[in-house]
Order: sequence, then structure tokens, then C-alpha cells
Amino acid sequence: MAGKIVLVTGGARSGKSTFAEQVAARGGRRVAYIATAQIYDEEMKERVSIHQSRRPANWLTFEAPYNADEAMAKAALSADIVLFDCLTLYTSNLLLAPKAPSDREERRQAVLGSIEKLLASAKQGNCDVIFVSNEVGLGIVPDNALAREYRDVAGLVNQMVAANADEVYLVVSGLAVELKKIAVSLKEGELNG
Repeated sequence: MAGKIVLVTGGARSGKSTFAEQVAARGGRRVAYIATAQIYDEEMKERVSIHQSRRPANWLTFEAPYNADEAMAKAALSADIVLFDCLTLYTSNLLLAPKAPSDREERRQAVLGSIEKLLASAKQGNCDVIFVSNEVGLGIVPDNALAREYRDVAGLVNQMVAANADEVYLVVSGLAVELKKIAVSLKEGELNG
């Protein structure tokens, strides 16, 4: 029996990773952590170090800047819950990969195809999966094409994962709200809450 899928989203420094870590740690279950960050500078090294210091020593860590579907399949074999942090870094890795298509639409399709594979791996496991993602579309429209492409693709990735998730949390100022419980949906021409 497949576990549940949870999406935790919010802005930068909203507390989303801390919230996701607390949910993962609850119940004393075996936890696997899939890390997607790549370290290119001191600031990113510091961010990764902060995340690592909060992780319990008994959590298994899988580094997956690419091919996260394969890491997900491996992690699901050894854990009761998998924490994937984060979808937006993974999206940027895929967009900027050396082998990424040069055509914008082909890149978008390649990223969304990779997310479909990641979700398929998450659904095949018998464990719960928590995805962390940034909500990057709430600010001003970026002034350059790559930043706009990233914002748009990240939004599509979040929508795709949210549609497949059993629970979706928005974290703002350290407070989490479960969105699926309060989401408005249109069914059969009616507005239902």
C-alpha cells in the first residue's frame, strides 16, 4: 500500500523546511532525506550546513541534484518517510543542467517529465513522502527571461505535485496552514468549499 504524499510550500525563510523536518521526525519512524542542493559558493555552503545540523544523525541522506526519481526509489526501500528538500532547487538544477535542451519549451517539457518520474517513484514506494518547495510566483515579474522561465516552471511543478498530494501546507512566518482542507474547487458548475 502506497503512503501519502505531502507538499510543504512557502517563501524563503518561511519555516517550511523546519516544519517538514518536524513532520518527518514525528512518530520515531525511519527517515530518508533527499537533498537536491549543489554547493557553488560560500552562502550556499552555509545554507546546506544549517540544514545538515538540524537533521538527526540516524536519518539516511541521499544526494540527488539530478535523477531524483532513482534516489526516491532507493530511499523508499529503506525508510518509512522520505523528505525531499527541495523541488525548486531540483527544478533549477534541471533547467540549468549541461545537457538541458536549448529550446525553452523543450526544457520545460524535460523538467515536467522529470517531475512526473519523481512522482511515479514516490507513489510506488510504501512510505510517506514530504516534498518541500518554494512559492516563487508571489513577487514582482522578474526582469530577465531565465528568471521568468524558472518562476513559471517552478509554479507548474508545484501545481503538479499539489494535484498529486494528499496534503498541502503553506508556511508563512513559521505557521503552517493545510490548503487542501480549505481549498475551493469547481465541480459540476458549482462553487464548493
